[in-house]
Amino acid sequence: MDIKFFDDPLEEPKPREDVRILQIGLYLYPDLRRLAFGVELTPFRERPSIEVTITNGQGAPAGSLHVIETVTPNFSLTMHLRDDAITNPYTLTAVLYYSWPDRDKIEIERRQVSFEVTQPGELIFKFDQQPGDN
Repeated sequence: MDIKFFDDPLEEPKPREDVRILQIGLYLYPDLRRLAFGVELTPFRERPSIEVTITNGQGAPAGSLHVIETVTPNFSLTMHLRDDAITNPYTLTAVLYYSWPDRDKIEIERRQVSFEVTQPGELIFKFDQQPGDN
């Protein structure tokens, strides 16, 4: 008997080297000091980790988030902007990686987006082309 849990072969879980960030979503709360960070990953066989950092317009750290071995390819978490005052533009860097107990972490993909904190609302960043693809 052949049991398939995935109808679409393109949606089958991918090995480590093929896992990618498909989309990043941000929702700026009305106080403009918090934002919901959401991400969509390709389905995966092994659980990846994600490191998210935000820097302000002066290049100073404004927030960070670490997700260790996520169990789901879609999730969102709230981040706080830690700088004293809004300093546009902000840059968010998301690094998708795997780590092993006996080796350093291996970076699989890095995505960077810029945004301005001017009003509440949603920002969506979709990635159609993979890094290195032509």
